[in-house]
Amino acid sequence: MAVKKRPKTLANGRPPISKPRERMTAQRSRTIIRTHHRLHKQLAAAQKTGDLQTAKALEAEIEKNGGIALYQAASKQGQANDRGGDSSRLLVEWLAELNLLDRKARGRHPTEKPSLQCLEVGALSTANEISKFPCAIEMTRIDLNSQGPGIEKQDFMDRPLPTSDHGRFDILSLSLVLNYVPDAPGRGAMLQRIPNFLRSTGGDSLPLLFFVLPLPCIDNSRYIDETRLLEIMLSLGFTMVKKKLTAKLCYYLLHWTDSAKPARFEKKEIRSGPGMNNFAIAVE
Repeated sequence: MAVKKRPKTLANGRPPISKPRERMTAQRSRTIIRTHHRLHKQLAAAQKTGDLQTAKALEAEIEKNGGIALYQAASKQGQANDRGGDSSRLLVEWLAELNLLDRKARGRHPTEKPSLQCLEVGALSTANEISKFPCAIEMTRIDLNSQGPGIEKQDFMDRPLPTSDHGRFDILSLSLVLNYVPDAPGRGAMLQRIPNFLRSTGGDSLPLLFFVLPLPCIDNSRYIDETRLLEIMLSLGFTMVKKKLTAKLCYYLLHWTDSAKPARFEKKEIRSGPGMNNFAIAVE
């Protein structure tokens, strides 16, 4: 009997984030990020075909361009508030629209246990907008490479499964995380794992998944578009509550209904064209 391979963890794909030592221009940080992704895409292709000579040359070019350290700095800076990088601001706005959060409570210290529990996967900061409502939301933050106190160093795929609602959450934030998982089955496995961490007693509005991807993942992929993405989420028990598309990102707020209809979604081409990417999600 063949042994089933364990899906690759997030740690295989997502680089750690470091603090920038200097203030970069927005153009420079974008150039660094794009170049890094282009070179790594070429490196992955060379490694897949066994072209060791090309792979070695690409590795040298990546290091010449600053390597992971410079990429980390550019990525971290891209999250700066003055660059519009804090996606949790939209989450706060949506929670207020659903009457789940009073925006007047911003900055107010808790006098009792907050009514909402939120797990932020891939947390970069303890000072983002969602963290400024401690009287209403108790934050649990995890990341592969903790940026300091308040963020636990942990891979979501290795987080122990809760055995009761005591260890589950009303809100799970997955912002710009799934796209770092290195392969399609791994992305599907991550999405399948999410309901285990959501409370089943949230009522009509809760629990919620705040889900953010780069727009090209659904707008310019050979294997995924928004229709297919939402079909996958529906099979896992999620229905869309809100969405927003910008020039670079797609934001979704999804309600988990606890009424999953398990289905297989293979990696298959649904459209083609020059310049399209290969982002895919496979659910087994």
